[in-house]
Amino acid sequence: MEKLEMIYEGKAKKVYRTDNPDFYWVEYKDDATAFNGQKKGTIDNKGVVNNKVSAVFFKLMESKGITTHFVELVNDREMIVKALDIIKVEVVVRNIVAGTLAKRVGLPEGTILPKTVLEYYYKDDNLGDPLINASHIAALDLATPEQMAFIKETALKVNDIMREYLAPVNIDLIDYKLEFGLHKGQVLLGDEISPDTCRFWDKTTGEKLDKDRFRRDLGNVEGAYQEVLRRLTGEA
Repeated sequence: MEKLEMIYEGKAKKVYRTDNPDFYWVEYKDDATAFNGQKKGTIDNKGVVNNKVSAVFFKLMESKGITTHFVELVNDREMIVKALDIIKVEVVVRNIVAGTLAKRVGLPEGTILPKTVLEYYYKDDNLGDPLINASHIAALDLATPEQMAFIKETALKVNDIMREYLAPVNIDLIDYKLEFGLHKGQVLLGDEISPDTCRFWDKTTGEKLDKDRFRRDLGNVEGAYQEVLRRLTGEA
C-alpha cells in the first residue's frame, strides 16, 4: 500500500490517504497537548509508544469480537487503518473517580465507583468538547439511537476486556476515551487506545502511568509511557 498526501493533522496524529480509498495511513506524533490545547509540549517517543500500545489493544479487541479500524502496523510510529467517517461523540468510561469527574461530583480522586459511569462529549475543539447527553446527540443528529446503543454496549465490553487484561500486569484502568466511526455503514472502534487516552495507575503504588504526568507536571512522562509498553509487551 502506498502512502499519499496528508489529509488531516490533529493534536496527536497525522492521517494520510493511501492508494486504496478504503484505508488511511496514520502517523503517531510526539506532540503533547492538555486542557483542549492550552498546554503544549513534546514527549520523547510518545508516538512510538502510542502506536504500539494501540496496536496491542486493537488486536485484543478483535480477538474478543469487537471490530476496530486497525489493519496492521507499518513501523514503530505508523499503522494502516480502515477509513472511517468519524461519529462526533467521544465516549468516556469511568471506573474510578479522577480528573474532571472529581470536580463535577465532589468525590475525592481515587474513589472507586460502584457502577461504571459512561459520559458523552461533543467532539468539537472550538467548543472545548462539551459534555452532552443522549438527547443532545439525537437533537444534533450526531448518531442514530441504534448506533448509540451499539456504541454504549461496545464501550462497556471494552471496559471488561481491558480491565481483565491489565490486572495481571498490575495496572488499574481508571478511565478512558473511545471514538467510533462508520466504515461502509458499519460502526467500528477507531482513534487510539493509549496512555494519551486512558488513565493507567499502578495497582500497588497508585503511580500515574499516563498523560496526567504531563498535564500535572509530575515529571518522568516518557518513563511512564515506556513502562506501560514494557508491561504489555515486554519491550523496553
